[in-house]
Amino acid sequence: MNPLTELLTTDLRPLDRRAADLYLATVAQVKPDALTLPTPCPDWTLHGLLRHQVSQDEGFAAAARGDGARLSAWRGGDLGDDPHAASRASADLVARAFAETPLDAELVLPEIRDGGAFPAALAISFHLVDLVVHAWDVAVTIGVPWEPAEDLLSASLKVAAIVPDDGRGPGESFAPKRAAAADAAPGDRLLTLLGRSPSRR
Repeated sequence: MNPLTELLTTDLRPLDRRAADLYLATVAQVKPDALTLPTPCPDWTLHGLLRHQVSQDEGFAAAARGDGARLSAWRGGDLGDDPHAASRASADLVARAFAETPLDAELVLPEIRDGGAFPAALAISFHLVDLVVHAWDVAVTIGVPWEPAEDLLSASLKVAAIVPDDGRGPGESFAPKRAAAADAAPGDRLLTLLGRSPSRR
């Protein structure tokens, strides 16, 4: 079964929730004075990255409820004075929205493609890989371990394999692919597929 077919026929909602737990456990370790640090995403400080993920959670939740076409639904993330609490609230919001959405529902995701829609099963896979890789971005920025479970990495690799080469670069979640060693570990292969440098620790 090719990766796209598998993603379209698999309920990834339980894994997506665990990806959120991985991300939130990393965000919980962020100290206030770290929010101005640069991240592996060139255009984002740590504050900007955390705000981006809150915005993405809110956008995916809006899409699951049939209101994803408004770009403003994807741009309103607010960390307030407690980034971890804001991140937890947005993760809960999108988890509830996904739980109420049939996997074959069509979700409009303007942040990913202008026009058209994606089956909810595929949209959930996009959200999952965002969380897993942004957990690495946060972990590297603050110098803590990133240790996703094997099944999270396996699912994320399937998503990364179908991310197109266009739409990558400054201001985007993913940079152009990097070369990976033939014997690279799954986590390193995931990072290189999505434009990260595993050597940055």
